[in-house]
This record gives sequence, C-alpha cells and structure tokens, in this order.
Amino acid sequence: MITIKILKSAALLTFMAFTSTPAQGQDLLARQAPVDRKMKAVDSIVLNRLIEQEMFENPSGDLYDEWSNNLTHYSGVTLPDEATIDLRGFCMPTESRVVTSNFGARWGRQHKGLDIKVYIGDTIRAAFSGKVRIVKYEPRGYGKYVVIRHHNGLETYYGHMSKQLVRENEEVKAGDPIGLGGNTGRSTGSHLHFETRLCGVALNPALMFDFRNQDVTGDFYTFRRSKYAAESAQATRLRGANAGKNSSRFSSDADDDSELAIAAPSASFAPEVHLHKVKKGETLQSIARKCHTTVDALCKLNRIGKNIRLMPGQILKYN
Repeated sequence: MITIKILKSAALLTFMAFTSTPAQGQDLLARQAPVDRKMKAVDSIVLNRLIEQEMFENPSGDLYDEWSNNLTHYSGVTLPDEATIDLRGFCMPTESRVVTSNFGARWGRQHKGLDIKVYIGDTIRAAFSGKVRIVKYEPRGYGKYVVIRHHNGLETYYGHMSKQLVRENEEVKAGDPIGLGGNTGRSTGSHLHFETRLCGVALNPALMFDFRNQDVTGDFYTFRRSKYAAESAQATRLRGANAGKNSSRFSSDADDDSELAIAAPSASFAPEVHLHKVKKGETLQSIARKCHTTVDALCKLNRIGKNIRLMPGQILKYN
C-alpha cells in the first residue's frame, strides 16, 4: 500500500515537472519580449546613425567613388542614362529673382550654369544639405567659389563671390550661408554663377530651379539622356533670362557700359529700377548727376554710406 502511494506521488511530481516547465519558459519568453523589442529599437537607432554618419562623410557615396578637395569637376563615373534627383528640402541660393544669363552656348563657348543678379555682400546659401568639397579662388574663372556635394547626387557650384563663409569638408544644411555675392574672377559685374552637376556633367539649373518664382520645379527631377536636350531648351524658354515680362535687359557679364533697365521682382512688375555699372574714377556725385538723381537717393536705394569707396564694375541701383 505504501509502495503504491510512493509511486503515485512520484508520478504526480513527474507530471507537475513536465507541465510546469513550459509555463515557466513561457513566462521567461514573455518577460524577454519587451527587452528584445527595445534592443531592436536600439539597433535601428544605431544603424540609422551609422548610415547618416556615412552619408555625411561621403555624400552620394553610392554614386561617387571618390572625394577630392583638388579636382573641381568630378569625372570619376559615367553619367547614367537615367537618374532621379530628389529636390525636396531645398533652399534657393539667393533671394534674387533675376536671371541675367542662360545655360548653354554663349560667345562661342558653353556657359555651364545660370547667372543670377546679386549685389556685393548679398547672402548666398546652400541649395541642399551636403558636404563642402571645394573652397578656392580662380582668378581667371570662377573667382572665389564653393562646390558642395549633396545627398541627392547633385553637386552645386557658387561662383564670383566676394567672400566664402565655409571650409572644405564642412557639413552644411540647406539654407546655411556659404558666401557673399561678389564680382571676383572672370566677371564684369556682381552676380552669382550657379551650376548644377551630376557625375561631373553640367545640367541646366533651370530644369530644377525657378528663380523667378523662388521655387524648385517639382519634388523630383528625372534626368533622361534621350530627352535632356529638348527639356533643357524648354526650361530655358520658361525660366531663363528672357522668359516672361520680368525678363532682364541687363547682363552682369556684358561689356556694354550703357544705362540698362531691369524690372523689379514684384507681381505687378513695377516700379522699374535702373542699374549703373561704376566706371573707374566715378563718384557718387558724378553718378548722381549722370543719372539725374541725388546722392541721398543713391545711398538710400543701395543702402550705402556717402563715404563709401566705389569699385569699378560695382552695380548701383537708381530710379
């Protein structure tokens, strides 16, 4: 009888052992699940940070296999037949709405960007977030210029500035000041030379940027080699120097020293503002007489003092 009781007790203990173990295991798994989820979240954060860090260290690393602070025009890869460029998160490089020179053939050579009318000292900003690749001075070309490589694959160029405000390998956000408008290098009037390049090949900025409306042309621009020429010509007609009523009769690279008129950037295209390019030896007094205005009016319109030293090639506004 005692033996039977012992066998029953042993059987009961064995049954309880087999039935309780899975329950304990389930409790352990249940307690571990939140920990696993937290670890996965931490892993994702770390991974995202690593990806972000890699992007900043080598913007567009999947497109470019080289980073150079010496080579102005990158030529390490072949331009693809088709590429989609993300234009979201942009900032217009200048508040100026006046395009003075188009992309394309000019004076027997190719003009690789757009010229935008700016004045000496105007703030120039990064068009997209990215990393500064070039900060240099080229006396017979870009003057003081900056090149930025962006995560969307583009490289943007900013030429003829009077001062650079960034350093090579510096990370910048869209809208960060990178320089001041100027008239350095091969230029006969203050303006911003703005280029957009993909894999080292210059693309018409008017395909992506609408300076007149201070906006981009869409969230994305898809480059297609087979359609590019026609699309570029259409973009110039729509957003170039001679497009619309607000077209400019002033070219900052022109050699014409005559008085030139330019429509003010407003919805009504009025009032009209005139521009005078300073010649050697001219003073505010002589310019005021020539333009039939006053020194006070010139100073107020251009936000300058009466004792300012005028530089040949400097552009002054007058009514």
